[in-house]
Amino acid sequence: MGNGEARVRGLAARAGGWSARHRWAAVGIWVLFVVLAMGLGSAAGRVDVKDSDQLKGETHTAARIIEDAGIDEPAGESVLIQTRGGGLKATDAEFRSAVTAVVEAVEGTGKVTDVTSPYDTKTISKDGRSALVQFDMRGESDTAGERVEPVLKAVEGVQKDHASLRIEEIGGASMMKTFDDAFGDDFKKAEYSAVPVALGILLIAFGALVAALLPVALAVTAIMATMGLMGIVSHLQPMSDTANSVMLLVGMAVGVDYCLFYLRREREEREAGHDAQTALRIAAATSGRAIVVSGVTVCVAMAGMLFTGLAEFEAMGLASLMVVAVAMVGSVTVLPALLSLLGGRVEKGRIPFLRRRKAGGSQDSRFWTAVLRRVLARPVISVAVAAGALLAITAPALGMKTQQFTLDQEFGDSLPIVQTYNRLNDAFPGGSEPAEVVVRADDINAPEVKSALAGFRDRAISSGASRGPVEIKLHDSQNVAFVYVPLVGGSDQDRAGESLDKLRDEVRPATLGKVDGVEAPITGQIAGSKDFNDQLAGAVIPVFAFVVVFAFLLMLLSFRSLTIALTSIVLNLLSVGAAYGILVAVFQHGWGASLVGAEGVGAIITWLPLFLFVILFGLSMDYHVFVVSRIREARLRGLATKDAIRHGVVTTAGVVTSAAVIMVAVFAIFGTLSMQSMKQMGVGLAAAVLIDATIIRGVLLPAVMALLGERNWYLPKWLHRLPDLTHDEAPRAVVAGPAARDDEGEPLKV
Repeated sequence: MGNGEARVRGLAARAGGWSARHRWAAVGIWVLFVVLAMGLGSAAGRVDVKDSDQLKGETHTAARIIEDAGIDEPAGESVLIQTRGGGLKATDAEFRSAVTAVVEAVEGTGKVTDVTSPYDTKTISKDGRSALVQFDMRGESDTAGERVEPVLKAVEGVQKDHASLRIEEIGGASMMKTFDDAFGDDFKKAEYSAVPVALGILLIAFGALVAALLPVALAVTAIMATMGLMGIVSHLQPMSDTANSVMLLVGMAVGVDYCLFYLRREREEREAGHDAQTALRIAAATSGRAIVVSGVTVCVAMAGMLFTGLAEFEAMGLASLMVVAVAMVGSVTVLPALLSLLGGRVEKGRIPFLRRRKAGGSQDSRFWTAVLRRVLARPVISVAVAAGALLAITAPALGMKTQQFTLDQEFGDSLPIVQTYNRLNDAFPGGSEPAEVVVRADDINAPEVKSALAGFRDRAISSGASRGPVEIKLHDSQNVAFVYVPLVGGSDQDRAGESLDKLRDEVRPATLGKVDGVEAPITGQIAGSKDFNDQLAGAVIPVFAFVVVFAFLLMLLSFRSLTIALTSIVLNLLSVGAAYGILVAVFQHGWGASLVGAEGVGAIITWLPLFLFVILFGLSMDYHVFVVSRIREARLRGLATKDAIRHGVVTTAGVVTSAAVIMVAVFAIFGTLSMQSMKQMGVGLAAAVLIDATIIRGVLLPAVMALLGERNWYLPKWLHRLPDLTHDEAPRAVVAGPAARDDEGEPLKV
C-alpha cells in the first residue's frame, strides 16, 4: 500500500479506508443521506416546544390549565396617555377628549376587542397625569404582531391631534412587530455571514479555493441534514428556533474544524513525500481517530443539557448533539472519498499572492516554535504565569449575578418602545409585566370562589405586593379566571420577586388557598424567571457532574492515561472559568463594556452560564484531543516527552490557529447583535475559544506536560483491563530512535 503496508485498527481508519476504496459509493451515500434527511424532515414538519412545556413548577401548571381549558389568550395592548410637563391631569377636559379619541380610533380599526377606558377600570396613575386605555388584539396572539400596524397608525393619528400629551402604544403585539422590524433580519444576517467568513479564513489558511471549499461544504451539508433530522426527532422531543440557531453555530464550528484537521494532516503527509493513498491512510488513522474521540466527547457534553429538565435546553442539547454526530460521520467517511477523488486537484484555484509551502517543507510554526522554546525551558514559571493569569481572569466570576433581562436591559434605549416601557413602569409599577394568577375551580361562579377572588384582589394591595389596579377576567364556560396583579418593584426584578413571594406565600394561602378544589398557580414574566432560575439551579450539579465524569472517562479510554484524563478536565475547567470571568467583568461590572455596546446591563442572562459550560467544554476538546493525540503519536515513535510536546504543539499550531480564528470570527458575529443576551453569548464563546487556543493549548498544556514528564502516560495496573481504544497506525517516524517504553521498560502500545 503506497509507501508500506501497515495493519490499521479503529473505526476512523477502517471507515476512511473503505471510503477511499469505494469513493463514488461513499459520496453517493452521503448525498442520499442528506437529501433523505431533508425530505423526510420537511414531510414530517417540525414540532416546536409548547408554552406549557417550557418550564416546570407553577408556570408549567398555569400553562397546562390554560391549554386544557382551550383558552387562547389574546395579545394584550395598552395605550399610555401622559401629560408633557405635568400641566394637565386625567380629570381635565382635554385629557378626557384624548382618551375618547384613542378608544374610538382603535375600535375603528376592526382589529381589536374589549377596549376599556381608564375611567372605568381605574387605570389612572396616583399623580393623575397618566392613564391606560387597554384592549386585546383579535386572532391568535402568536401572529398578532402581523396585524397590529393599523392600530399603531391609528394611535399615531391621535397623537398628532394632541401635542400637549404623550400618546404611545405598547403590548405584546406592538413589541413583537417592533422587534421583528428591528432585529428580525439580524439573526439571519449573522447566520448567513458565518459561511463567507469561514470560507475567507480557509482561503487564507489553505491558499487554494477547492481545499477551502471542502470544510465549508461538509459543514453546510451536515447542517442541512441535521435540520431534516430535527423535524423527524421533534415529534419525540420538540424543537425551537433557538435550538436551530445554536445547531447552526455548533455545526459550522465543528464541521469546519473536523474537516480542517483531516485535510491538513493529509496534505502534510503528501508534502512529506508519501503518495496520496498512504497520506490518506495516515490521516484516517490519526486525525480521523482524533475527530471521533473529539466528536464523541462533544456529543457527551451536549447530552448534559438533557438533564436540565428545561424543554428549551433539551432541544438545544439534542440539536447540537445531532449536528456534531453528523459532522463527525461525514468527516471520516465522505471526506476521505472526496480527497481520494480529487487527489492533487485539491490544490486547484490557488490564490496567487499566497505563497505555497514547498513539498517536504517544515509544517512547524515559527511563532509557536519560539514560544515553546521558552515555555519548555522554564515550565514552572510558565505554569505559574499562565495559571495565575487565568485565575485572575476567572476571579470576577465569583461575584456573578444572573437574571432574566427586562426589556430595557435587553435592548437598551435604542428603540422608542423601550422608552415607552420605562415610562409605563414609572407611572404604573409592574403594569407592563403583571403577575397572572390562573384560577381553576369546579364552579368559578360559586359564592365562596367569588369571595376568595375578591379577597385575593384586596389583600394583594393591602399586603404591599401590588399598588393595583388588580383586574379579574372570568371565563365562565371553562370555570377559569385570570387575575392580573401589577407587582410592586416593576422592572426591578429583585423587588418584584419579593412581591411575587408575598403573593405566593401569604396572599394566596389566606384567600384562594382556603377554598377546596381551587388551583391558583401564579405565572407571568417575573414568576417565569423565578421558576426558571429555581429549576436551572437544581440542574447545575447533575449537568456538571455528568459532563465532567463522562469526559474524563472518554479521555481515559482514548489515551489510556490517568494523567492525561485529569489534566484535560482541569485545563478545560480553567478555560470555562476564564470565559465566565470575562463575561462578568464586561457585562456585569462594565469594564470595557462600551467596546461591545453593553453599557448598563449589570448582570448575566440566566441561561448563559450553564449553556456556555456545556458548549465550551465540548468544543475545547476539539483542540485538546488533536494536540494531545499528536504529542502521544510523536512520543510513541521514539521522541522524548519534551521533544514530543514540542513537535506536537508546533506541528498542530497552524491548523489549531486556523480553526480557532474561524470559531472566534463566527461567534464574534453574534457579539455584534443588538440583543444583550446574544451579545453575551457571542463574546463569551469567542473569548473562551481564543483563550483555549492560545494560553491553554500553547502555553499551559505543554508546560504542565513538560513538568509531568513520563508521568503523562501513567495508567495504574488495575486500569489495564480497560478497553484499548488507541490505534496502531505506523506513519513515518518522527525521528530514528528506539521505541518509547513505559516505566517498566515495556514498549508503549499505540
